[in-house]
Amino acid sequence: MKYIRNIFRQDLRDGKQIAFPKEPSNLFFEFDYSESDPDRQISFTFIEKDSSSSYHPFNNTLINTRLYAAGSEARIDGELKQFLRDSLNAEVDDIIVFSKRRNVNSFEFEFAPQSTINYNSYKSLLNGNHELIIEDGNSDIPDSSKNEDHDYLLEFVDWFIKLDGQKHNYYKDSFNSEKESVIEGFKKYEEVYQKEFNYKVFSLQKNDLKEEIIKLENNLYQENGSFFDYSARISNHMPRAILGKKNYLKFLKYKELSKSEISQTNFNISTFHQDCTTANLKYSNQLVTRYITSLVTKPFVLLSGLSGSGKTKLAQSFAQWICEDEGQYCIVPVGADWTNREPLLGYVNALNNKEYILPENGALQLLIRANNNQEKPYFLILDEMNLSHVERYFADFLSVMESKDKFKLHSSESNLNITAGDKFEKSIEVPNVLDWPKNLFVVGTVNIDETTYMFSPKVLDRANVIEFRINETEMGSYLTEATDVTDLNGEGKRMGESFVTIATEKTKANSDTLKTTLNNFFSTLQEVGAEFGYRTASEIQTLFGQIDVVNPSFSEKENEKIDIAIMQKLLPKLHGSRSKLTPILKTLAVLCYQDNKDFTLEQKDKIFETVKDDTRTVQYPISLEKITRMYHNVISNGFTSYAEA
Repeated sequence: MKYIRNIFRQDLRDGKQIAFPKEPSNLFFEFDYSESDPDRQISFTFIEKDSSSSYHPFNNTLINTRLYAAGSEARIDGELKQFLRDSLNAEVDDIIVFSKRRNVNSFEFEFAPQSTINYNSYKSLLNGNHELIIEDGNSDIPDSSKNEDHDYLLEFVDWFIKLDGQKHNYYKDSFNSEKESVIEGFKKYEEVYQKEFNYKVFSLQKNDLKEEIIKLENNLYQENGSFFDYSARISNHMPRAILGKKNYLKFLKYKELSKSEISQTNFNISTFHQDCTTANLKYSNQLVTRYITSLVTKPFVLLSGLSGSGKTKLAQSFAQWICEDEGQYCIVPVGADWTNREPLLGYVNALNNKEYILPENGALQLLIRANNNQEKPYFLILDEMNLSHVERYFADFLSVMESKDKFKLHSSESNLNITAGDKFEKSIEVPNVLDWPKNLFVVGTVNIDETTYMFSPKVLDRANVIEFRINETEMGSYLTEATDVTDLNGEGKRMGESFVTIATEKTKANSDTLKTTLNNFFSTLQEVGAEFGYRTASEIQTLFGQIDVVNPSFSEKENEKIDIAIMQKLLPKLHGSRSKLTPILKTLAVLCYQDNKDFTLEQKDKIFETVKDDTRTVQYPISLEKITRMYHNVISNGFTSYAEA
């Protein structure tokens, strides 16, 4: 459904709000006038897909505002008016076109000023009216995503230099490592190609990119003609090689797969939580916030806790929700016999050093795809990660994560599995090195029993550890309302790029309360050799800041954020015997109370006996509950650790 509307003078005036008559607004906005003064938080996303438009820099701008009733009108607060007037320079009689999204409180809109082609089409539809609602599929609605040429030259040059050019030495040997030389050389290729085929190489129709690729490939690989002769005169058919299957055509195919006309919008955690509820996935807002914040703080998260409590399901559901297709995530069941990196990164065939054996689980393939398309999120989910020694098979990942070095896959200067006849036709080329790209997120699920291994401190130090628990109320609700879970495939795919941006452009915070708390915990943990280092302190500051970005409702919840940081970054390394941990756990429990300096020695010593009856204010309840369980475990068993069965 679309709502086409002329801009009125009052829409742009100070002191006035944009108003909608009752008849269109109750239908389009599903606005309920039956209540005395309905008031709803809504959002508008501005859409401008034409990259040549002067409004394109504002594409995907999110405007959060309020819809409310005023007599027989529905009105919208001033944020939308301000954007129309100040950013788009809208004038009276320009046209705005609203579109409904799946979420009743979320809308998109396009802008058609009087100077654009679409304006007359919309004006004709209005037929003298000021506003009109039209159902989707109406053939009279102008196509705002008309098929226009898009110039890929500069994008390809950057891609060529970064990914393939240097590996094949074209950039260094043939273009003297100069970007301008690359651009001039590619323009020359296009000139020769266009003279023969009457088509450009780099200016292509974006909406028909698949057909453009087929046409380009057919022309490039003809064995005669002026372009063939030109390419053959240059060493190794370099023009055709650069424009062909391993370079430009490969670049275009990634574009065709990844830019499937999915307009992006800002990440919104509430939408994911809402979709989980709709799909009958019962996760608390805090747990969802902790998980997503942990991902954008550092791309390595461990989910521990009770078997069957929803660890793998949360990781899988979020990946399915935010990814466009199944190629962006991979769930790998860890084997009990993994002793080296080969199950994840593969190996060179000892009998044929031109062949690289890929892991059957798809982990390396996912890593390669993530490197080649760094705007979209990719997820590697390692199920039951501690069935084998993590430090052995995951060592390369742990090293690259911190050093920012590369995965070293083989020693050959050229890619392996290069197509020769049809031998590697269904394989994938493997470069000698790969980055851990900014858009790759690794999630491990952890169970504790006699078949699993404990994590070493160096693994725990590199991750955010989230524990899953089920309380009596949650189990009772499940038993009462047990329903089938539905899939969330692609529901949040429009937010993928925004999610990657949040993970890349990290926000740090460091309040006085946080500094004091960390110092107190550091001193206490140091007594048993479980103190934290600079890395942990830095990552806690990042976690503290990223929570507000992911879920702005946490901005005023300082103690809750500190509680989450303690639980995920400080307590996981704590393990040991009864004699070692009992006094430390008591001290840590005291620190979880607001007035912790008022405890007497006797009260401190008996804190776990009186914790249920204590009337003091608990400022870190999640951490206190965990510390209490660890204390009871160490008393009962003589030993305890963060991870529980």
